[in-house]
Amino acid sequence: QVQLVESGGGLVQAGDSLRLSCAASGRTFSTVVMGWFRQAPGKEREFVAGISWSGGSTDYADSVKGRFTISRDSAKISVYLQMNSLKPEDTAVYYCAARKSRYLSRRRWDYDYWGQGTQVTVSA
Repeated sequence: QVQLVESGGGLVQAGDSLRLSCAASGRTFSTVVMGWFRQAPGKEREFVAGISWSGGSTDYADSVKGRFTISRDSAKISVYLQMNSLKPEDTAVYYCAARKSRYLSRRRWDYDYWGQGTQVTVSA
């Protein structure tokens, strides 16, 4: 099993920045791809960003490309989401996810482990 714990959410104003962190524990060697998803009230959970085991490959949703950056530490046990130029439409619960595969994916059902989520609220 792998446990994921997110942190770093909060209430900010439009244009501000936030950095989300996700700490992984347990059988982390089995998780290769890490991702961030988000879910706004009344909407489905959507892909935000993904990163490969080495960190050499990343993928972003069009809505965040150029504003958000995903990264992971060299020990491969933490993943981060740097969010700049935040907009009110970025308001959501953000979830960290891990996948037992080396292939990046935007599909939430491809991910095997999930964190509990952290709230990000962006005011206008």
